[in-house]
Amino acid sequence: MQPFAAIPSVPTASSSSSWLITPNVGLMVWTFVVFGISLYILVKAVFPRIREALDNRAASIDESIDSAERTRKEADELLAEYRERLKEARVQSEEILQRARQTADSHEHEARERAQEILVEAAKRAERDIDAATKRALDDIRREVADLTIMATEKVVRKTLNDADQRRLVEEALSEIDLSGLSSGAQSN
Repeated sequence: MQPFAAIPSVPTASSSSSWLITPNVGLMVWTFVVFGISLYILVKAVFPRIREALDNRAASIDESIDSAERTRKEADELLAEYRERLKEARVQSEEILQRARQTADSHEHEARERAQEILVEAAKRAERDIDAATKRALDDIRREVADLTIMATEKVVRKTLNDADQRRLVEEALSEIDLSGLSSGAQSN
């Protein structure tokens, strides 16, 4: 068998010519006419719609870009405003802290002054109480001395004295006794 028997033979130019290969003027004219009509239809109907769709898409993209730019500017403005408010809040908080410290210092100073006043008043009151207690003690001592003097005098005289005599004797005894040393000694304590 022959190896190339199954392959069909290629027609030669001399045999029958193919209509695709041979130039035909009429076919060329009609091809140009159909091409021109197709190009005219494309230019008048299809390309404007494609251009319009592309222009709409470009406008939409531009609008999205502008919107994004506006949004970014607004976000930047909000961020700047936020930072400004944050700075103001920090300044205000520091002012509040400063005022609180000043108020605390002033209250502490007032409390110390009030405590000092209370201490001075207590010392004065204690001194008055001591003076009153000293006077009471001296009066009690005078009465005791007077009673003792009367009893001693009665024993010496062996008679009961009347009130006028008793008073005179007590006054004489008290004038002879120096009680000023007791009161000055009590005050120095």
